[in-house]
Amino acid sequence: MADTPNSVYFEDLSLGLEASTSNTVTADVISVFADVSGDHNPVHVDADYAAGTIFKERIAHGMLSAAYISAVFGMKLPGPGAIYISQTLAFKAPVKIGDEVVTTVKVAELVPEKKRARFDCVCTINGKPVVTGEAVLMVPSRPA
Repeated sequence: MADTPNSVYFEDLSLGLEASTSNTVTADVISVFADVSGDHNPVHVDADYAAGTIFKERIAHGMLSAAYISAVFGMKLPGPGAIYISQTLAFKAPVKIGDEVVTTVKVAELVPEKKRARFDCVCTINGKPVVTGEAVLMVPSRPA
């Protein structure tokens, strides 16, 4: 694996180490995510339909927030070369157009013999969790 500015090797991880990103959800982001995922559920893409739901307006796909978690892993911590093993998700509140989603991942456990790390994951809006979960990743070792 080539060194990149954002790569963190397994040996460099420590309990409590964390990284975050911030993303603003727009109507265009929701539309593109619907196209990429194939999920055109009208609660996400049709304002008239969404107005008749408990949310009263369009909401983002839950998996969009999950994608923000994936982006932190792939680009920041551990960064390029990390491979997902598993991810749990609990959806706590809707994400709406205009919301700024702050995504944070934090090292919760290290398994040296397998070069795996367990992370706590949370997406928040104004400090309130909207998605929580945990992930296990395979993290590359520092080259010899």
